[in-house]
Amino acid sequence: MKKVKMIYEGKAKKLYKTYNDDQLICEFKDDATAFNGEKKDEIKNKGEINAELTNILFKMLAKKGIKTHLINKINKTDLLVKNLDIIPVEVVIRNKAAGSLAKRLGKEEGSKMAQPVLEFYYKSDELGDPLLNKNHIFIENLATENDLEKMSEMAFKINRYLKKYLAKRNIDLIDFKIEFGKDKKGKIHLADEITPDTCRLWDINTQKKLDKDRFRRELGEIEGAYQEILNRVRN
Repeated sequence: MKKVKMIYEGKAKKLYKTYNDDQLICEFKDDATAFNGEKKDEIKNKGEINAELTNILFKMLAKKGIKTHLINKINKTDLLVKNLDIIPVEVVIRNKAAGSLAKRLGKEEGSKMAQPVLEFYYKSDELGDPLLNKNHIFIENLATENDLEKMSEMAFKINRYLKKYLAKRNIDLIDFKIEFGKDKKGKIHLADEITPDTCRLWDINTQKKLDKDRFRRELGEIEGAYQEILNRVRN
């Protein structure tokens, strides 16, 4: 499968048209950004690591009955994916308090919660991906009520499968962000990626951060943390 034309470049990925209108090539980059692009750098081999992690985790979820956009992995950094109409609402699931939730609620980072928390965010770099409620989504026509119900149902299922899969590898799934899109028949699929860029992943025993927070917070050992996650997930 060949890249015909780049149609999108984001902070961490590029999308290319192929000769099949129903398929795209997603290329993962080494670029790293934080704080809405204010902090920028490169993480060595991040593109290869994130492509492989997404390949492994999406295949695992597909076996559990979760529809995803993944078709197959083409090379070290490129995935062949279905061409979906992306719903501009990001879904976040939080299992423990961390990041913005810990700040908003005044909780100590890593605090356990009685149940997973689901949040919606507007997928808009210009606006800084603001937090949304259902009324915001409906007045802006970002998604329908049926879309949100299906996305929420899928997100909680994905959370259960991911938590269990990662826990067996001594990884604590603190929180994660996912995106969804619709195919030509209107069926909703999991899209984008599942990587240390989009998840908070801590070692279960030591609570060491093994994700993008090492870049955000200048904790060092960034490349090693990403590689450690891949090494564990491969086992």
